[in-house]
Amino acid sequence: MVLANLLGGFIVILVGVNLMPTIADEVVAAQAGNVTGAASTILGLTTIFFALGIMAAGVSLAVGGLRNAGLV
Repeated sequence: MVLANLLGGFIVILVGVNLMPTIADEVVAAQAGNVTGAASTILGLTTIFFALGIMAAGVSLAVGGLRNAGLV
C-alpha cells in the first residue's frame, strides 16, 4: 500500500508537469483576447495555482504513504 501511494504521488506530479506548458500556452492565448486590467492579472496567476495544486496533491499522496509506513 505504501508503494502504491508513493507511485501515485509521482504519477500525479509527472502528469501535472507534462501538462504545465499546455496550461501556460492556453493562459497566454486567453490573455491575448479582450481581457484587460485585474482580469488579465488573475488569469495570469492560473498557471501558478495549477502548479501549487499539483505539488500539493503529489506531496499529500507521498506523505500519506510514508505515514502509513510509519516513516513520518
